[in-house]
Amino acid sequence: MSDRDFDFEHRPGLPAPLPAGEEVLWQGRPDAAALARDAFKVNWITGYLVAIAFWRGGAAWLEAGAGLALARLLPYLALALAGWAVLRILAWAQARAAIYTITTARVILRVGAALPVTFTVPFTCIGAASLAPRPDGTGNIALLPQGGKRVSWFALWPHVRPWRTRWPEPCLRAIPDAARVSRILADAAQAKVNEPRVTLRAPAPAGLVAAE
Repeated sequence: MSDRDFDFEHRPGLPAPLPAGEEVLWQGRPDAAALARDAFKVNWITGYLVAIAFWRGGAAWLEAGAGLALARLLPYLALALAGWAVLRILAWAQARAAIYTITTARVILRVGAALPVTFTVPFTCIGAASLAPRPDGTGNIALLPQGGKRVSWFALWPHVRPWRTRWPEPCLRAIPDAARVSRILADAAQAKVNEPRVTLRAPAPAGLVAAE
């Protein structure tokens, strides 16, 4: 696997031309709303802030009536709304900056809203891939590196599998139609693994016969 800073793109998501014979099979990016829910936990955080708002408002109601309850409630609701908006904006920025690419030989993740970086994961470096689908059709496809390969969790987040900090797994996160994309990845990886390999042998010296 490799990563590098991003100067320009030969093609969206691809910082350099593909080698001869390699083709792009799929390109996509995270769904911003799904990324906000999955990576930024916008529903949980907003719900927590709203619960605090009504708890404070309820306590004020019991203490001094509706006037104080409203005065306590509104600032906390405003805080919850601001938190929701910030998280949605961050998720939108990350989704807009990311481009995932599957070719006939590898997976390429161009990620990073502030500092774009490109990660390349050849199929030969993937030990396994796992799909985590969601009811709305979006989902995550995590790639388990093999051969002692390791990536930076901080450089990749949020494009990593959740709760895998010791051995981070690059992840196509919150992508639409994840089941179809996983089939494309599986078929391409299988085709690459089964690709015939040709070994060239040096010719035998004159007067000798090469052993079979």
